[in-house]
Amino acid sequence: MNGGFSLQRRLGVGLAAGVTLMWLAATLGAGIVVRHELDEAFDSALQETAQRLLPLAVIGIIERDGSTAQAVTALGKHEEFLTYLVRDKSGRVLLRSHDADPEKFPAEPSRGFRQTATHRIYGEAAISGTIFIQVAEPLAHRRSAALEASAALFLPLFFLVPVSLLGVWVFVRRSMRPVIGLKEEIEARGGADLSPLAARALPTEIGPITDAVNRLMERVRRTLETERSFTANSAHELRTPIAATLAQTQRLIAEAPEGPVRDRAHRIEGLLHDLARLSEKLMQLAKAEGSALLSERPQDLAGVLVHVLDEFRRKEEPSERLRLLLPEGASLMSPMDPDAFGVLMRNLIENALKHGEPGRPIDVSVMDDNVIRVTNDGPVVPPDALARLKERFARGATRAKGAGLGLAIAEAIATGAGGELLLLSPAGGRQGGFEAVVRLPA
Repeated sequence: MNGGFSLQRRLGVGLAAGVTLMWLAATLGAGIVVRHELDEAFDSALQETAQRLLPLAVIGIIERDGSTAQAVTALGKHEEFLTYLVRDKSGRVLLRSHDADPEKFPAEPSRGFRQTATHRIYGEAAISGTIFIQVAEPLAHRRSAALEASAALFLPLFFLVPVSLLGVWVFVRRSMRPVIGLKEEIEARGGADLSPLAARALPTEIGPITDAVNRLMERVRRTLETERSFTANSAHELRTPIAATLAQTQRLIAEAPEGPVRDRAHRIEGLLHDLARLSEKLMQLAKAEGSALLSERPQDLAGVLVHVLDEFRRKEEPSERLRLLLPEGASLMSPMDPDAFGVLMRNLIENALKHGEPGRPIDVSVMDDNVIRVTNDGPVVPPDALARLKERFARGATRAKGAGLGLAIAEAIATGAGGELLLLSPAGGRQGGFEAVVRLPA
């Protein structure tokens, strides 16, 4: 896993945060505008009230001669947001509303708007500036009205923001679906599948990447085919001269007298047998790294496994050393090609025979979940050496003959067919030994 980032998550978080901030900014701006408009409406109401009440107050004062201050009696109990005072030019109160507190009004009347710590006040004059009216409104009332209006704007956000976020997530998810499908198609491929990616409706930003990947896979496929073809053809062409040389060497052994010449011919014969085995292994490796590792339909490979074991038993002394643990009625249903499966198991069993404790049994166990275990006795393989055994020409601390290709071939077949090969040492449930665990594709 690299240290990259999820484009889907980044787009979702970015768009969701952007939408949320836009909603909040728009609501905040609307709240400021509403507050300004409310102030204008309240100021207009103060001015209108003063201009409407002043003529009535003047008539009332003239009719009663304005000798004493009079409080207007309320017709009913109510909360009075607007209070007023009528004064003469010396500041004497001539008339007031029933709930007006003279202490909250400026002592000197004047025309126009003014503001105290608690009230917004508008003043108006009549009769050549001898009578003044002051209408006051509590600032708390304005703040309360502004808060209620802002709440009316913000409360819908608790519904709209989650809906917007859900919509953004669904939109991003649907938009990224072709890209996710492309990723899943690539991940589902085996290591040997280098066919072009299927054409699909992709964003214009991703389409060229798909084309570039297809061109790259085509170049890789041609390179691998050239390498495999060279390996297979070389190994195949070597068969005839190796066989001919081996035959001549064996004839030389038969004709040569006892002595250094025959001994040297025997060593040459052994080297030619090793070369023949190496040629065979190279051909198997070329096949393992090819793409023909799967059949058209799944089939039971248990019979192939039994046949491979019978081949080894005919050559192995004693034959009872190879033990097959196959539960009654068990099967190995898998789409792996039977020939490829046979090559895979031959290499694992041959590895166990070659490097296991001489004379000790080798168990080939078939599990219920399409798993095969090949277990042999022997010393524990160090972890660093165990990690390298799947590499080509890698050999552990052993004196047994071999080219170091058996486990590499088994690994290539298992992974190329969509399965898995695990190497364990010590073997499962034992103090020592070696175990190869093959999980076949289901």
